[in-house]
Amino acid sequence: MNRESILRRLSEHREPFDVVIIGGGATGAGLALDASVRGLSTLLLEQSDFGKGTSSRSTKLIHGGVRYLQQGNIALVRDSLRERSRLQINAPHLVHPLPFIVPCETLWQRFMMRTGFFLYDFLAGRSHFARARGENASAAQQIVSTVRPERLRWGGVVYYDGQFDDTRLLIHMAMSAADHGASLLNYCRVTGLRNDGEHRVTGVDVVDQETGRTFSVPAKSVINATGPFCDAVRRMDDESAPQIIAPSQGVHLVLPREFLPGDTAVIVPKTSDGRVLFLIPWHDHVVVGTTDTPIDHAELEPMAQNEEIEFLLATAADYLTKAPRREDCLSVFVGIRPLVSPPSGSSGETKSLSRDHTILVSKNGLITITGGKWTTVRKMAEDCIDRAIELADLRSNGRSTEQLKLHGATDSKDASVYGTDETKINRLVEETPDLGRRLHPDLPIRAAEVVWAVRSEMARMVDDVLARRTRALFLNRRAALEISPEVARLMAGELEKDTAWQEEQITAFANVAKHFDMPPH
Repeated sequence: MNRESILRRLSEHREPFDVVIIGGGATGAGLALDASVRGLSTLLLEQSDFGKGTSSRSTKLIHGGVRYLQQGNIALVRDSLRERSRLQINAPHLVHPLPFIVPCETLWQRFMMRTGFFLYDFLAGRSHFARARGENASAAQQIVSTVRPERLRWGGVVYYDGQFDDTRLLIHMAMSAADHGASLLNYCRVTGLRNDGEHRVTGVDVVDQETGRTFSVPAKSVINATGPFCDAVRRMDDESAPQIIAPSQGVHLVLPREFLPGDTAVIVPKTSDGRVLFLIPWHDHVVVGTTDTPIDHAELEPMAQNEEIEFLLATAADYLTKAPRREDCLSVFVGIRPLVSPPSGSSGETKSLSRDHTILVSKNGLITITGGKWTTVRKMAEDCIDRAIELADLRSNGRSTEQLKLHGATDSKDASVYGTDETKINRLVEETPDLGRRLHPDLPIRAAEVVWAVRSEMARMVDDVLARRTRALFLNRRAALEISPEVARLMAGELEKDTAWQEEQITAFANVAKHFDMPPH
């Protein structure tokens, strides 16, 4: 994960890559991992930072999908639960079981929930996740002491799903891909697609956004994994390609732990708009989400709308003894869902591998994968690389990621989100004790983690460190802003940058942080 050495190797690389992936979110990282594990020469190119968009802005759940069960989509739930178990086994330092309680106000509601989660557990098969159980009113009130007693009149149903740190998982997937020989580059934007005389896609044109240097990369297959932005890449291949993405945004609020002090999440099975809503303990804070609002177009830094904020606050207030207010929110984050509606009669082959994710192959051979969710990203990547191997006649070693332990994986109960890399970070502190200091009393971030992010995880900007290598901006916007000058100083020392760069970074981060604040009334 050293950007300079990868760029150097790329300038000397003459043979076509087996696979070039456009997009460094969850899907792109999953593709790079799957392809490299199969022995394919692999290059991933991301225009911004890894996970900058949707992949860092999830509800932090690895789950089968309660709402899919309500919709009767049994196959999708079964497949998701199977992948949930694989992820928990392959990345135990980042994915772990979390209890959820569904408050029950009537006996009928409790009966229906108990029946539904019996089916949920049955579909999961054998796993490390405990089975659902019913709790009476007094026991339920002890489990979630800040939920209104009237919501627990008939107790609740407790079930288990997976929780994770989305961007940390993405970074460890990227590091695993690099461990298997893949080359991954952030801040490298694909500006065009190359093709032969018969218009078959044969590579990409790229600009390094840090230096402005341009280069061309030949490829046997090119995969568009840019999520909400995939239509723009499809039109590089075919200007007449119809739009297939109908973007929708989901908003999450982050509250202090006092609003839900226990270790059990709360699920609101049906909100006023028919959605499922979660209140989840995460990194010693509480995440409340999510909304589903259609938008005209996707942006890298979307902003919450006041109507979404009020809906989340009102729904939380309906369930909590202490109603959260706007001023209680420590951060607001917004993710864009790449909802897919494949065009009928479109040119080339359209192959929908499930109702969850979609793979399109253009008449010129560009492969696009979009839709899907974090839980099934491993299977999505497997399906897509299968398709690339078939189309480009690539030679695979036949290996699979099904039982592949990710970089840093450890079964230690005390493991941090860094897994086994924590010992290397501690070694930095032993060598330079000053790096052991916490940067802010409200955040568990040490100076050593900033240095580690630059040296080993390809962090290039203050935003990379405070939003994605650590989760400071997501947890506490104000605290993240306060430590941004010190983070810039630490990064400048590693990247050999001057004070002007530091000032630019502080200003740029402040502009990003505005999108994690409440919208004006």
